[in-house]
Amino acid sequence: MNAGKLAAGAIVVSAVLAGAAMYWLQVYAFYDEVVFEPGNEIRLMPVAGEMPEVIVANDVKGIDGEASPLKFRACFTTPLSLAMLSETYQLYADRPEPNFAPGWFDCFDAEAIGASLEAGEALAFLSEPLKDYGMDRVVAVYPDGRAYAWHQINECGKAFYDGRDLPAGCPTPPERSN
Repeated sequence: MNAGKLAAGAIVVSAVLAGAAMYWLQVYAFYDEVVFEPGNEIRLMPVAGEMPEVIVANDVKGIDGEASPLKFRACFTTPLSLAMLSETYQLYADRPEPNFAPGWFDCFDAEAIGASLEAGEALAFLSEPLKDYGMDRVVAVYPDGRAYAWHQINECGKAFYDGRDLPAGCPTPPERSN
């Protein structure tokens, strides 16, 4: 009878340890802090131009991960007004959809940002098209200067990854792998 209790106890302990390890791997392990230094600043795509321009961004905190281009999130403030930004930089043409961040990255609330964008309380700008095909960096800015950035699959990427014909104007995609 003691051998059975020991075996059951070992199974329970193993299951708890495996569960804790899986939780840690999903929530913490594959994220790194992003350092916003020269060459990796917050940028926006100008209305008249093809290269993104660095904007003033203060108190920037960000996370990213190598496993997926969609892991990027950032929170910051900017002294630039929405009027100046909307006259100078491109609004995001697709529907901006912030991705959820891990709970420990508490400055980024995707649900609240998404609701604010839908209500017109914040504006979304194209930061820059990313090197990963069909991905964009999007920046949402509030009138009080709070701002958030994330990576999002654009319409070209959605069509490509779904195996559909690409919409007009999409750049040539990489070869599809089987």
